[in-house]
Amino acid sequence: MKDMMGLMKQAKKMQANMEAAKQKVADLTATGKSGGGLVTLTLSGGGNMSGITIAPDLMDKDEIDVLEDLIVAAYHDAKVKLDEASAQAMKDAMGDIQLPPGMSL
Repeated sequence: MKDMMGLMKQAKKMQANMEAAKQKVADLTATGKSGGGLVTLTLSGGGNMSGITIAPDLMDKDEIDVLEDLIVAAYHDAKVKLDEASAQAMKDAMGDIQLPPGMSL
């Protein structure tokens, strides 16, 4: 019975930590760059683009395909950074909680 109470305590702690981590992830932002900084964009925690900056040099109609590729590359760069920060926030939320053998999240 004592082990069950300890497990319940850990579960409550884990639940609180996970809620805090979800909020932390929602508040995260990541900036991605491509073309040596010619295109810069920012993503929010949910992966939504919240801003983009394009160097005026790229505003040539003959370079539209290059601009499109740079936007995609900048988005990918920001998404990778955001995913890494999210994963770290969730890992930090788990802390030192020990799950019983055979259990995983």
